[in-house]
Amino acid sequence: MEKQKKLVNKIIITLIILFVSRIGIFIPIPGINQREFNESISQNTIINFLNVFSGGGFSTIGIFSLGIIPYINSSIITQLLIKIIPNLEEIQKNEGEIGKQKINKITRYLTTLWALIQSMSIGLWIKPYTFSWNIIFFTDLIITLTTGSIIIMWFAEVITEYGIGNGASLLIFQNIVSNIPKNLQTYNTNNQNNLIIITLVLISSILILIINIIIQDSKRKINIIASKYLGEKNTLNTQNYIPLKLNQGGVMPIVFASAAITLPQYILMNINNSILKTIFEIMIKNNVCYLTLYSILIIAFSYFYSSIILNTKDIAENLQKMGASIPNIRPGEETVKYLNKIISKLTFIGSLFLFVIAQFPLLTSKITQIKILQGFGTTSLLILVGVAIETAKQIQTYIISEQYDNIMG
Repeated sequence: MEKQKKLVNKIIITLIILFVSRIGIFIPIPGINQREFNESISQNTIINFLNVFSGGGFSTIGIFSLGIIPYINSSIITQLLIKIIPNLEEIQKNEGEIGKQKINKITRYLTTLWALIQSMSIGLWIKPYTFSWNIIFFTDLIITLTTGSIIIMWFAEVITEYGIGNGASLLIFQNIVSNIPKNLQTYNTNNQNNLIIITLVLISSILILIINIIIQDSKRKINIIASKYLGEKNTLNTQNYIPLKLNQGGVMPIVFASAAITLPQYILMNINNSILKTIFEIMIKNNVCYLTLYSILIIAFSYFYSSIILNTKDIAENLQKMGASIPNIRPGEETVKYLNKIISKLTFIGSLFLFVIAQFPLLTSKITQIKILQGFGTTSLLILVGVAIETAKQIQTYIISEQYDNIMG
């Protein structure tokens, strides 16, 4: 009974934080002409895209408008720094929980810096839509938005530690879900043509969900055998294996790519060079260039995230320590090369699936003239399904572990 109460408390903590974070988006910052501002950005496709992940924050300019995006971008930068700077890699690898805290501290500092940069960009961007723009208003706006971003980062960490699921993923999940009714409002379901369009979209979405679930759960089993059993059995024990997932990063490559694809927009807002402006405008406004860049980012982050999650040298060393090996593969360097080869192939196939799915909105709009998926695309569906699967698995694992504790107790 006490164990069930713990699970309920975790769920309640998660729901309360999600509710508070949602309310904060709609607490507007004073001094902005919201009506004029909303009219000017209503046809801005980039802002509409950002609103999917901020829950409408970029069309409201509330205290939580920046949302979780600065934290995600900072996480990307931190992971890149770990790969580049040997000292950081050593801290993460060998210092255990203390090392993890040090890395988290760096991420928090970068989140604050990133939020300050975004806040200043937004302050300059909304200057024409303010009642009285001055240095005091500008400073207040920066402090408010940056503080809101830091609070959201804290919310994400509290959910991860004391709630259920990954905090950052659940906050994005909530923001995407909150935009679904708004996207569907533009379609009159009484119109027969629109009903056909929505039906086609639903069928397409279900197919995408099925493909995504297959990708999430697919894995390659690398059989291993203990050295003491070598020569004793002619058949391998199929229960002893290393599970290598087809998509190691899960939903995170999509999340990271979605955050990184917003960078050209911020750069475009803050540069005066005409040549660079033209380049970034082509990247943003041209659907083919935009989706191609987005797909490349997905593939790149798939490999990047795979390299972070799986360290083949550590796997090879652990196998040697356990006195186990992969059949027909020598321990040590050969094992590392073999695992790298397998992981590289799996990551390429998994990222290729994500690449095809990421192109789906463009193909659909060109072939069938259905535009609804451009507002609520397959990226959103992938994130929704990925987060739902991961959260459900975490709840299931928690329940099983509690049942095991009860049996042992």
